[in-house]
Order: sequence, then structure tokens, then C-alpha cells
Amino acid sequence: MFDNLNWWEIGGLLLLALLIFGDRLPAVISDGLRMVRNLRNMARSATTDLSRELGTDIQLEDLHPKAFIRKHLLSEEDEQAIRKPLQGVYDNLRADVTGVHNELKDVASAADVRSKGTRPGTATGGAPAPAPRVSYDDAT
Repeated sequence: MFDNLNWWEIGGLLLLALLIFGDRLPAVISDGLRMVRNLRNMARSATTDLSRELGTDIQLEDLHPKAFIRKHLLSEEDEQAIRKPLQGVYDNLRADVTGVHNELKDVASAADVRSKGTRPGTATGGAPAPAPRVSYDDAT
């Protein structure tokens, strides 16, 4: 929840809360915790009522529309019938991407001079000889 806040920012927020609420801060914190507890109990009772009405076991995570449809309205055969046309496309795309990845690895390993024992243009494997410098005096 507070992944993007560092300790200084959290301390600043606590100091700000202390300045705003003053002596009432413990009462405000307890009221907030009571509210969260009541909301959690309401959600739990709603899921038990819904699971009792539908005759299946429903968790709070199952109330997401996609998860609810996948788990409670579609049978496994229906889900497979929906997935079957897309599975072939997925397999072909995966094979193509794997082929491109392998070709790129082959090209990279062929172009990588560190994997070979010598560098191109040298017979001893040392540093290549510098090219001779052209002087304007030689050209005139």
C-alpha cells in the first residue's frame, strides 16, 4: 500500500496527522480501524449470502467479473471451446518468436569477438596494429 513512500514521507504524514488531530488522534485511529473491520465483515457476510444463494463456494476474489464468469458460469468444455481457436494462433506466434530469438542468438554469437580466441585481423590474438597515418607531406 505504501510502496512508493519512504520513511521520511510516512513520518511527515504522521506528524501532519498529529498536528491536525492533536489529542483526538488515538480516537480517530480507533474509529478508522473499526470502520475497516466493519467493511471487512460486511464483505464477508455478502460473499456468504451470495454463495448460499448460488449454491457454490464463493471467495471475495471470485467477485471479479472475469473470475466469476470463468469459475461459476462456464463449464470446462465451454472454456476449452472459447480457447481452441486462439490456441493455434498462440502456438504459431510462439514458434515464430522462438525462431526469431534463436536466429538472433546465432547472429549475436557469430558477431561476438570475445567468444572466439582471436580478434579479426590479427594472427597472434593481440591488439590489432594501428593503421599507418597519412601525412600531407607524403602526398605533395
